Amino acid sequence: MDLVHAITNRRSIHEFTEDEVPKDVLREIFSKAAWAPTHRMKEPWLLNIYQGEGIEPYVSAVLSSYERQGFFDNYNEEKQERMKEGIRQFLKNIPHHALVYMERDSDLIKYEEDYASVCAFIQNAQLLSWERGIGVLWTTSPYLHDPQFAEDIGIGPDTYKLVAVLQMGYPNRVPKAKPRTPIEEKMTFIQS
Repeated sequence: MDLVHAITNRRSIHEFTEDEVPKDVLREIFSKAAWAPTHRMKEPWLLNIYQGEGIEPYVSAVLSSYERQGFFDNYNEEKQERMKEGIRQFLKNIPHHALVYMERDSDLIKYEEDYASVCAFIQNAQLLSWERGIGVLWTTSPYLHDPQFAEDIGIGPDTYKLVAVLQMGYPNRVPKAKPRTPIEEKMTFIQS
């Protein structure tokens, strides 16, 4: 696939088929994504991929985080249970949840460099996935900022920053393109 075609035709996927992507294909995607720019060759990205039966504890941790954050507080008990079950089923129907995280650095400049590298890694993974017919939704859900969620899934929040969850699988539906703002409205050439 041509690079420009991949960039302009990639879509965020919200609906997936139930088919899992083979592990060797996921390994290949993330292995190639690791050619992202990385300061001091640190390669700061780390991944946990939840799939199959491994999704259940992840989903339970997500729901617990939503409860702690009060997402269900304004509803009666019956509605709360329906909402929780809807979220549970929605998340369980996504074949792969790739949690991307990185080690925290006390040096703010290095921390931002690492975060930028991880974001480049994620975009590479999205484009490489799209090339293989695999859809991705890059999410930064509120539970990623919940230290107890990190504890619940076994990632120490004082040591690591949770960056994103990539929901991955074969697309059930591909949304239409949304227009982009002309770059002239966002770019200024400055000359002396």
